Amino acid sequence: MICRPCRVTFVLKVIIMNFMLLKNQLENDLKAAMRAKDGTRLRTLRMVLAAIKLAEVEKGADLDEAALTAVLHKEIKLRQEAIAEAQRANRPDLVQASRAEVAVLEEYLPRQLSVEELEALARQAVAEAGASSAREMGQVMKILMPRLQGRASGSQASEVVRRLLS
Repeated sequence: MICRPCRVTFVLKVIIMNFMLLKNQLENDLKAAMRAKDGTRLRTLRMVLAAIKLAEVEKGADLDEAALTAVLHKEIKLRQEAIAEAQRANRPDLVQASRAEVAVLEEYLPRQLSVEELEALARQAVAEAGASSAREMGQVMKILMPRLQGRASGSQASEVVRRLLS
């Protein structure tokens, strides 16, 4: 039998290791991309690791899994904006490059919720909040968003909640 302080220490170590898994995976994949001379993957992973490092410096500590996922979502959003700009400028080469970078970044995101799963979570949140009208949407979103943990966007969630409350 393990003593209580040892058990707590072990649990904390496991939690810290889980937080570091995504970052370690990104770093290991960067090394593999260097060896394989995969320019797109190399460039994308360098940019996302730089963004993670910047976020860690701003925070003053290592990022947890949710914060790492948020950085990935931010990087994807930046590239989607770049795609829109490149399309307006009629630059198919830049559109293709940005889409390739988005594809690389999406590999590291958690599995996205299906519409049915998102709707089920939204129904639970509506029931917990006791919401019956669109005016109470903020209360429902406050309950729902932490449960999504990057597996669905806020716009998707608000669309489902709005539909359920109308």
